[in-house]
Amino acid sequence: MRNKETICVQGAYEPKVGEPRVAPIVQSTTFYYETLDQMADLFDLKADGFFYTRLANPTVDYLEKKVALLEDGSGAMACSSGMAATTLAILNVCNAGDNIVCSNAIYGGSYNLFSVTLKKYGIETKFINPDAPACEIEALIDDNTKVIFGETVANPNIIVLDFEKFSNIAKKYGILFFVDNTLSSPVLCQPKKYGANIILHSSSKYLDGHAVALGGVVVDCGNFEFKGNKRYPEFNTPDESYHGLVYADLGSTAFITKARAQMMRDMGAMMAPQNAFLTNLGMETLHLRMKKHAENAAVIARFLKDNPLVEWVKHPSLKEDPYYELGQKYLPNGSTGMMSFGLKGGLDVTKKFISNLKLIANVTHVADVRTSLLNPASTTHRQLPESALIEAGITPNLIRLSVGIESADDIIADIKNALSNL
Repeated sequence: MRNKETICVQGAYEPKVGEPRVAPIVQSTTFYYETLDQMADLFDLKADGFFYTRLANPTVDYLEKKVALLEDGSGAMACSSGMAATTLAILNVCNAGDNIVCSNAIYGGSYNLFSVTLKKYGIETKFINPDAPACEIEALIDDNTKVIFGETVANPNIIVLDFEKFSNIAKKYGILFFVDNTLSSPVLCQPKKYGANIILHSSSKYLDGHAVALGGVVVDCGNFEFKGNKRYPEFNTPDESYHGLVYADLGSTAFITKARAQMMRDMGAMMAPQNAFLTNLGMETLHLRMKKHAENAAVIARFLKDNPLVEWVKHPSLKEDPYYELGQKYLPNGSTGMMSFGLKGGLDVTKKFISNLKLIANVTHVADVRTSLLNPASTTHRQLPESALIEAGITPNLIRLSVGIESADDIIADIKNALSNL
């Protein structure tokens, strides 16, 4: 089973005779075993299975395996939200005194996590413009750098990450390369092909696709060598809480095993079975939806570009876009359903335009079947200081548009009407 279309529909779940055809919701916190030894082997990681849903659950397991298949990973861990996934993945390798080199063009919640919350616990983040030359990025790296972090398509700037540049630097210094693949999904981009080691998803977005199930997923690509890497001593020294297990000895599953055995065990940010069921259900049409999202976005980007009331438009499908070439290289199957644009006249005109819309909703969400938008400077990124907003390219008139799978004609008609009434 290698094709993404088939994995989306049937990946991971294989029912036996008499079992449900559809992956069921296992709504139980605990699981029965006959002997103490059977459970002891589970606690010691000597056997696979389920004993408590805070660590693993059959319904969640189906989803994890499906996402891992789509990303060609060695394993995955589903979390209660995208932010939980990012937090646990970072804490899996970073301690007080460590640092992260991170693109400054990332989701506002992630920026706040890195710049404010992690800083309180002694983990520093060094932000860099993703378009900076390699020498400037390398200048930020020191012996305590544990992660290089970026987004496939930056939210909300719609900047396409130069995978080759970042992955080459990560390999040169033996550093983990984390990529948030939320806004492209594994259907449009597979970061592992371009050097990513750990892939993150806010599954609440395109994976679910219907804005009904909060969640996040950490994927271990299984392509990073921890054995003997002095940057990651915790992977090369015995974990006394697991009878001296050395995670680096696990090879391709070292990262994801440690993440579940330590981070999820102690922090308990597991995805709920009901949300895993809904996300898995949504993913059965992911390959169909992503094609339509990308097609609609390309049409609407061209419409906006030609409208005299629009100051600028950002979408990689436009040949004039500065990220067109990178989009063609890394997103050959379509350039995401996300875009951003700005209206002439600044914030006041932007507010009026949004109020004039009827079909397109002003909501704090993106990447589902319904077209929506928001103004990041006054919502998702409003906690950022003005200097950080400027660095990230978030202007007061920036509108983040998440193009749905409705008729492109109807979406354009709604935008035309809102513009005509400014």
